[in-house]
Amino acid sequence: MAVRHQLIHATPLQVWAVLADGSRYADWVVGTSESRVVSGLWPELGSALEYTVRIGPWTAAGTTAVRLAGGPTELELEVDSGPLGTARVAIEVRPWGEESLVIVDEHPLRGIGGTLHNAAVDALLQLRHRSMLARLANVVEESAGSGDRAQA
Repeated sequence: MAVRHQLIHATPLQVWAVLADGSRYADWVVGTSESRVVSGLWPELGSALEYTVRIGPWTAAGTTAVRLAGGPTELELEVDSGPLGTARVAIEVRPWGEESLVIVDEHPLRGIGGTLHNAAVDALLQLRHRSMLARLANVVEESAGSGDRAQA
């Protein structure tokens, strides 16, 4: 199980505003180049988005479905990466003073990812989460900063 956390200098509602915007998914999820909602109203239970991964000339698409929507504090997703299988990604947003502590817990569920899941895979997920949470923090803090300027 790969669990990682990040302190974000914004309120839980400001973090949720980014998580709840399906068009911003590619801004903070490592490896994705674009995203679009394909069913439901993101992030309501059962809604889904499609994302694109580009590595050089290679392109692949996957889907992410909401399995638990407890905004602004909980969001659980099932990420389907096609032949690699699916993974559960749980995101918890805790108030931490005037800031937010964001905790990500990911583990493979089905397919080759689930079959080959081991400590080495968890180590790679930790590296990915470090980058993903840093990107989420940047997106949230930039958005929160522009919101503060707009209110001034």
